[in-house]
Formats: sequence, structure tokens, C-alpha cells
Amino acid sequence: MSPCFNTADCHEAPYQAFCLSGCGRASFSSSNPKICVVGSGPAGFYTAQHLLKARQDVEVDIYERLPVPFGLVRFGVAPDHPEVKSYGAEGNRSMGVPGENLPGVYSAKDFVGWYNGLPSCRELTPDLSCDTAVILGQGNVALDVARILLAPTKMLKSTDITQPALDALAQSRVRRVLIVGRRGPLQIACTIKELREMVNLPDCRPEMVAADFEGVSEALKDVPRPRKRLTELMLKTALETPGEKEQERRSKASRSWGFRFFRSPVEVLASGGRAAGIRLAVNRLEGSGDGAQAVLTGEVEDVPCGLVISSIGYRSLPIDESVPFDSRRAVIPNSMGRVQQAAGLYCSGWVKTGPTGVIATTMNNSFDTARSLLEDMDSGALDVSSTRPGSQSISALLAERGVKAVTFSGWEKIDDVETRRGEVSGKPREKLLTVQEMLQVARS
Repeated sequence: MSPCFNTADCHEAPYQAFCLSGCGRASFSSSNPKICVVGSGPAGFYTAQHLLKARQDVEVDIYERLPVPFGLVRFGVAPDHPEVKSYGAEGNRSMGVPGENLPGVYSAKDFVGWYNGLPSCRELTPDLSCDTAVILGQGNVALDVARILLAPTKMLKSTDITQPALDALAQSRVRRVLIVGRRGPLQIACTIKELREMVNLPDCRPEMVAADFEGVSEALKDVPRPRKRLTELMLKTALETPGEKEQERRSKASRSWGFRFFRSPVEVLASGGRAAGIRLAVNRLEGSGDGAQAVLTGEVEDVPCGLVISSIGYRSLPIDESVPFDSRRAVIPNSMGRVQQAAGLYCSGWVKTGPTGVIATTMNNSFDTARSLLEDMDSGALDVSSTRPGSQSISALLAERGVKAVTFSGWEKIDDVETRRGEVSGKPREKLLTVQEMLQVARS
């Protein structure tokens, strides 16, 4: 895995095709078609997998900035969801409101990176001394963050959450989490699995506003089955009187969570130089279904809180001036993965589509990009007849810059150390938290 990659310094392109995705190895043959994948997250690996399965003669090299592979599978998926640990969207979508840079305000991307061991988020040290946290956004990431904040730490001890995060959560005073969305229950972006986990979270009770669900039951007949099941669970949680056992469980719970619909952030309120609340605009909906638009009513309400986490989406960043980039949509302009006005350049993952879907979505999306590349090879639109040096040229460039790349065998050393460290405390792994630590192990 290479910590950096830039073909601009090469006299000629070392590969026939490049795929920007959201472990290097030596090339086997100088005559085989050579493809470079930049980014070792799910999109990069799925693209490479499809290419290698489709053609025996293709050689694929994957380059990664960090000394460890797997991108969001390692750093973005909740540690208690190992069953889905599956160049991406590495920027944050700004709220665009006063106070968003106050202490106590974090992006979900950075907060998730903190408890998952992303080196750049190691120093985040969020202040969890407040009673109430507000999460802006109602997608799966928002619910992941809410669950991590409220879950008993004994539930997390057997996951690969970092030890510093586990220690901080054990001392957390957060007892109430509100998950805020600008539209209504019928437009919520999470899936039923994540909602069910919140409903059943130990020592936690739901806290809903019944008025938010007016008219929702009547609209259910016209929605698709997955959305219907999700909404029925919300209605049951919010409006139905629980059974005796559930009522007893809720009455004993020391923590609570709830959705707040029809609300948009206006300003993060400060006290003593840090976040102390959030002002929310009250919305109404125009239209129905997924196309419904949130419209301001002119009303506002203030919610006291000491922690604000923005989970309104990730945002891709431009990779280089020579690569086309749509700054408004934060994607590389493309047609089925073919980068516009850049022959031989392809894109995959969130830099292709924007931050949407789950890892299975990324898999299918990546396969589509790989199919486009293969079609171009077969049709002659992509010239693979000339010999290219592939990774040999990149290795020479890195040596010239004094960069010592971490190979897959180096990653295996890191993996072994992390796994053995985790065994001591009954975890699948205890991650190394700095690039320096990773490099020391990889080169040992």
C-alpha cells in the first residue's frame, strides 16, 4: 500500500487505465494490461475483484494513502456491526449555520473515525460531560452514533472499538440523544435493522412526539413494503401502549432517545465559549413521499444540549486539478464510471455517486464501473496493446521521493499485532492508532 500516488511526475502513464475509488504488488508480466486502483476501500476492492475474475491476463495494483487497507470497512462501520464491515468521500458536508465550529460540535464522520481508530481523528477527545446530545440527520450513520453514545459499555467491550473511546464512553454523562430530521417519518433515511436496535437498546427508552406522526397511518397504504415496515415500527414505538414487560423495562431505563421531525438547524447556541444548545427551525412538508420538500414555517425552538453531531452526509474532495470534479455535487462527472473528457480514467464508489447506500450498493456500483472498463478494453476504446511499466514505474517514483511503501505483507504484520492485542481483552482486534505505530510494525 502506497501512502501517496501521483502520475503527473511520470513521463508517460504507467498504466493503461486508472480507477479512482472511494496494496501494491509487482507486475507479473510487462505485456499484460495494467490497471491502477487508487483507494483500498470497498469500492476499490470490489472493482479489482470484478476485473480479476473477468480476465485472467489483467494485472491490478491498489494504492492506499494509509498503511492499512479497507477504508470505511475499518474506519466507518460501527464496531458492533462486524457483519457489514464492508479515494472515497473524505470531506464533511457543512451545516452552514452560525456556531458550527464551536467546541462540542462534531461531524459524524470525525466522531465515527474517533471511535473506530482513524489516525486523523485520534486527537478528537469529544467532551461527553453533558446530559443531552443532538444528532442532525436520521440516516444509519446517525443511528450508529446514537447507539454508540447510549449503549452499555459492556456491549462494546467485545468489539474492535478503540480502547480510548471505550474508556471515554464508560465515563460519559450523556443520557439523552435526540435524532433530528428536516422532514417527516415517511422520509426518514435509516433502515429497519438500525431502528429495531435502538428500540431494543438495553437501559434505554424511546422518547417520541406523538404529533409528529399525525396522518402517517393513513399514508402507509401507498408506500413500498420496506418503508411500510419501517414506519409501522416507528408508529408502534411512538404511539402504542407497551405491554407490561416492556413498560417495566422502559420505566427502569436510565437513558432515552427519540426522533425529532420537521426540524432544521438554524444556529448552534453558545455558553462559556462552547456549544450549549441548538436553535431549530420548524418545518412543514409540501408534497408527499420521497419527493416531499421541507418548507420553513417561521417558527423556531431552542433545544439545550452540550453535544451536537452533524450527520448530514459525507462529501468527496477533488483529487487533482487534472481530474474533472463537480464541486456542487461533490462527484467526478462520469457515465457508468467513465470519467468525462478523460480517456482511460474511471471512478467508483462515493466519488462516483455521492455518499449514498450501504456497502452492498457500493459493491454493485463498483461492478458496474469494472464492466465499463472491460467493455472499453474489448471494444478497443481503451488501448491495451502497448506495453506499460505498471507498478515498476511507481516504485521508482516512490524511491526517488524517499517514500517506503507498505506492502500487503506489511499489512499482515499490522493485522497480526492488532489481533493478538485484541485477544488479551476479548476483542477481535485492538487497532494501532497512529501512522507511526503502523509503520514501525509493518517494517519490523
